[in-house]
Order: sequence, then structure tokens, then C-alpha cells
Amino acid sequence: MERRRPLLTVAALIVLGGALPAACNRSATNTELVVSLNKLSTPYSVMLKRYAEQAARRSGVVIAVLDGQGDSSKQSVDLRAASIRGAKAIVLAPNDSSALAPAVDDLHSDGVAVIAIDRRLKGTVQPVPFVGADNAEGGRLLGHWVVANFPKGARVVLITNELGSSTQIERTRGVHQGLANGGVGFRIIAEQTANSSRDQALTVTQNVLTALGGDPPDAIICLNDDMAIGALEAIRSAGVAKGRIKVLGFDANPEALARIRAGDMSATVEQSPAKQMATAIREALDAIRTGAKPQSVTLKPILITAGNLGQAERASEAAR
Repeated sequence: MERRRPLLTVAALIVLGGALPAACNRSATNTELVVSLNKLSTPYSVMLKRYAEQAARRSGVVIAVLDGQGDSSKQSVDLRAASIRGAKAIVLAPNDSSALAPAVDDLHSDGVAVIAIDRRLKGTVQPVPFVGADNAEGGRLLGHWVVANFPKGARVVLITNELGSSTQIERTRGVHQGLANGGVGFRIIAEQTANSSRDQALTVTQNVLTALGGDPPDAIICLNDDMAIGALEAIRSAGVAKGRIKVLGFDANPEALARIRAGDMSATVEQSPAKQMATAIREALDAIRTGAKPQSVTLKPILITAGNLGQAERASEAAR
């Protein structure tokens, strides 16, 4: 039986129409490439948007960058509307790894190429190529840092991003594996989500510190940098001495690099968002121009500490 597609409302089309650049109406080329990001209120998505625009300028094309606003239903509507308006390829950072599968299946049926970036897509009839870092390896790097810096063992708090996203699943698995390599002396004493939010991470950390009383954890691992900065604020507000609790993040955004330089944060993971986006857009344009099938590309994550901070800062500045 043929699967029936959800109907797009006129309102949804009007909303998307406002999101697309005016240049999209001038020629077919300008309507063909769309970048859909899960939530532009997060610093990492803001970086991805900037790098998408840079990559498009270098390639001489105009793109539409759409904000899923952390809502899989909205992102699904955006994707279907983009296809109706003539998109031939979509670079997609999904809000949820599985929830967008029906919309992506519809895109494939319409002949639209889809390349996932940052987070994998699951549950689609046709596998979706993924361009991004090895998130499990990134998580292992964080766990290994704790093992190397606490040879007698450590009590660790893990604050995760959106539950169900591939980044949450893979990074969490990697952290557990990295800590397990150190033996039974390395324990995760609390594991909670803060949905990639600085404010939520602040609250989660405050609650954990209150519950632990005068016996704070040795390390707090956060699966993105914005949550790490929220954890730092909670630690400061609780009056815990600077450096008493080691805080680690993931993304190597400029604010996190500055916190490492100041001695507030211990480490973060660089996952090369500029290279991710440039690669994904290249794959998308190849699909549009030559009909080539987009390919998956996995990038190696790099642990950033005070020891190699200068290299990371130079790379970040060059990508701006």
C-alpha cells in the first residue's frame, strides 16, 4: 500500500516562503540547495550556519538556511515545503535521528538528495549519507582524559544533549567506554540530559551539587560546550574553588576555547564544523550538477586542552 504523505498547510508554505531568500525566485540554481539546521538558538548551529554561508559563497551559489527550532514536526514541514519549492539537495542536521525519516523518505521519492550533517538519520528506507565527526571516538577522548588525569579513580557527572539524537547516543557510549578503560575506580555517579541548553545544564549541575552536599564530583563531562559553560556557572555560584571540579565539553566553540585559556574548562572536542559543512555542501552540489550519489565522510575528532589550544584557536579563526 502506498504511504500517504501528510498534507502541507498553506500556512506552513507561507512560513517557509518567508524563510527562503528572495534570490530563490530568480533562477532554478538559487532554489536547489537548502540547509536545514535543528536549532539555531545553539552556538554550534550558529557556527554551522556561518560555515554553510561561507561554503556557498565560495561555490558561487545561494542557499536557504532553515531553522528547525528544536521541533521535529516543524523541521519535517520545512523539508517537504522545500521540495515543493524546487530543492534538489538538502543538507540536514536533524533535531531527532528517527523522527524525520518519513519526511526524508518523501524527499527521496521526489528525487531530492539528502546529506545528514552533525547527526545521523535512522529509519529511512534508503540509507542517508552522513558527514560528521566520529562522535563515539570524541566521547572516548573525554573519558580517556579523565582516566589519564585521575590515576586513582574519579567520580564523574555526565550531562547529555537531546535524548535520542545520534550525537547523544554515540558520545554517551564513547564516554562510558573511555571511563571503563580505567577500571572500577571510575564511576558515573549522575547522568542527566540538559538538551544542549546552557540554562538547563546550570540547573542540572546545581541540583547535582546540592544532592552531593560537601562531596562534589571530580569531573563533569558535558556533551556540548554550551552545557559545559552552564555547569561552570553553577560551580561558581556554589562557591566551589576554581579547578576543583574539572569540566569538559564538546564542540570547541570560541567561548569554550576562551574558557580553557582562562583555566576554567579542562578540555573540549574539536569536530571541525567548517570542514563538515564544506564537505556536505560539496557532496550536495555534486549530486545536483552531475547526479553523483552523495557519500559519507567521517572526520577524526581532536581533544583540545591547554596544551594544544593555540592550534585550535588558529583553526577557529581561519574558519571564520
